[in-house]
Order: sequence, then C-alpha cells, then structure tokens
Amino acid sequence: MRRFVLAAFALLFAAPAFAQSYPDRPVRIIVPTPAGGPVDVMARLVAAALPATLGQNVIVENKPGAGNTLGSRVAAEAAPDGYTLMVSAASGLIISPILYKTAGYDAASFAPIALIAETPQLLVINAQLPFKSLADLVAYAKANPGKLNYSTGGSGTIPHLAGELFKKTTGTNIVHVPYKGGGPALTGVIAGEVQMTFDPVATSLPLIKDGKLRALAIAGPRRVAALPDVPTMAESGYASFTVGAWTALLAPKGTPAAIIAKLNAGVNAALQSEQMKSTLARLGAQPRGGTPQDLADHMAGETKKWKPIVEALDLKVK
Repeated sequence: MRRFVLAAFALLFAAPAFAQSYPDRPVRIIVPTPAGGPVDVMARLVAAALPATLGQNVIVENKPGAGNTLGSRVAAEAAPDGYTLMVSAASGLIISPILYKTAGYDAASFAPIALIAETPQLLVINAQLPFKSLADLVAYAKANPGKLNYSTGGSGTIPHLAGELFKKTTGTNIVHVPYKGGGPALTGVIAGEVQMTFDPVATSLPLIKDGKLRALAIAGPRRVAALPDVPTMAESGYASFTVGAWTALLAPKGTPAAIIAKLNAGVNAALQSEQMKSTLARLGAQPRGGTPQDLADHMAGETKKWKPIVEALDLKVK
C-alpha cells in the first residue's frame, strides 16, 4: 500500500516537471495529406515558427493515404507526450471518420491546440453566364430545378459538401458533377461544362482576375481583401452558410494541459507576426488562433454541421 501511495505521489509531481522541461528533443508534426498541398503548407509554416517558442526543431512528416485516415490514425495512437502532433483540416479530422468505417479515430481522439487559419470557399461561376449576384443565381435555380450543375474534385470533398449545404440552405435543386480533382473541376466551369463550383480563394483568384470566372459570394465570416467587392454569404442573405478549408494543430488525447498551453502560445505568437500574416494573405487564408477551447468549439460546430449532410448523402466508404 505504501509503495502505491509513493508511486501516486511520484506521478502527481512528475507530470508538471515533465511539462516544464518540454521539449527536450525535436517535435514532429504529422500531416495526413501529400507534400505540397494546402494542409502541408500550413503545417510547414507552423513548423518553421514554433522553434522560437519551443527552442527545438519541429519536423513535418507526411503520411497520406486512405482519405487522410492513415496519418490521422498514426497521430491519434501516438504517445500523448507532446512530441507527436498533427496538422489537419476538416476533411481529415471531421469528415473522413464519418466516411470511412475503419478510420479508427474521430475528432475526440485528439486534444485541440489551436486553429491555424481558414481559407474561405468562393462560389464561382463561368464568367460568361448572366448572373451578376447570388440572388440572380438562386432565382434562376429555383425557376429551373435541375438545370444548373456544380463541379467538385470528387464525392465527399469540401466543395461537394458545400454544394449540398448550399442546395439545402437555398432550397434549390442543382446537380453535382464530380471530376477527378479540384483542377479539372475548375476547368469544367471555365469550359462551360458546368456552371458553378466552390473553390478556395487562392486557386480561384488568378482565374477571376483573368476574367475566366466570376465570384458571386464568399462562404466565410468576412470579405477577402483581394476581392473587396465580393460579398459574404451572410451579406447575401444566408447568415448560416459558412464553409472554409480550415487547418488546426492537434495532439493525441491525454497530452498534458501545460504542454497544450505552451504549443497554443507558440501558434498564437506566430500568427501575430507580420511575415506570417503576409504569407497567409498571399495564400488567400485568414489567420485564426485563439484558445484550445475555441478550437474544441469550432470542431464541435463543424461536426454538427457536416455529419447529417454526409450521412444523408450515404457516402460511406469501407
């Protein structure tokens, strides 16, 4: 009994001491997507900034595959000691566990650290179409059910779910046309094969400036500096419609709170730097930050929003 009590006291005092000395070796960030993609870019920005706070190198390790579930599962099963973290997006953290029956994890498998940034989705159409506003598009769609098509990079992607949420929110019937990737989906709109799509600001912006696409609305909380004349969905009459390709830093569930707090402080400090702000602006992303609880609330809201839509579409993947 005496040994049990001594062991309990040892554990009680060891945890704070461990947190104070953290980190004493390099930290790795698992990215469940391929190198070069938007999630990977955000992870590398964070990895480059965190050493200023941590005093240790931060290494990015890409583990793509199986709809983001491969790397996410590795991160979820890692020791909760702060030395294995994950940068993920809604697609891997919220949607994939609903789509894949064998995902082996869900959002509750992770301890939230901080929301990094959000790239709002734009509703863009072929520039030759007569619609000059979202109201024009919705009016036509309601008068002509099934005659408008929207493209995506595939079933279960954020643009697909955005399209289905848009139909539900506006009470319209618009046909989904999946392509093999986001690039082909945009090309389909430019070529007039389909009329519209949802796409991140970063990839749509050059095509808008070239006059090949027209942006009707931003599915984010505020307007984008690069497109000051494009209203938000809320300004267009759909206050509940927000869709963003957000990224967040997480740790395995059970990671000590003191370590989470240190990492959170590092992310928030990085997001306040002018260099980070300008880099995110070039990518069409908006810095977020905030507390771990802010991220937890955001994840809960995203789960509540997307789960019924994914389930209604019956998009289960084995």
